[in-house]
Amino acid sequence: MGDLTAQIDPGTLVLDELDLCGLTRVDVAVVNGHLTGYEIKGSTDTLRRLPGQVTVYSQVLDFAELVVAENHYERALDLLPDWWGVRVASGVDQVRLDGVRPARMNAAVDPGALVQLLWRDEALSELAARGLARGFRSRPRWILWERLAAEVPLEELKTMVRARLKGRTDWRVAR
Repeated sequence: MGDLTAQIDPGTLVLDELDLCGLTRVDVAVVNGHLTGYEIKGSTDTLRRLPGQVTVYSQVLDFAELVVAENHYERALDLLPDWWGVRVASGVDQVRLDGVRPARMNAAVDPGALVQLLWRDEALSELAARGLARGFRSRPRWILWERLAAEVPLEELKTMVRARLKGRTDWRVAR
């Protein structure tokens, strides 16, 4: 990723293996004005986990793309919603990516799943900033997530989560 990050806008965050809802990890996540995820399936991978990944990714991501080896292309199309983009990877020494289907905006982001990208202290801080933290300061993170998802409009939640992801400096510290 070193060479790639040099070409990306400074307001963009690129992450390897972003955890989604504690259920799965997206191979590459790009956080800028949207939250985009890329799932990569090489020729020796199987598509066994793809349906579950699609379900979770579809709850959280604004855009999703599958980068798939040629041998999985036909089968993968049957497993993806129409809004998912698809790129086919071919070649060995020099890999070529062909865009087969562009990604479209996901119209079904789930606020309850999206807020699970926040660490507990971030969720509490967001509640406090909105005057919603009273009686919640010692509650577990899932209660904080529920309150945020119920009280904050989805577009505001999306902006908040992206800002928090981009503002983190200690990414690999478990929270």
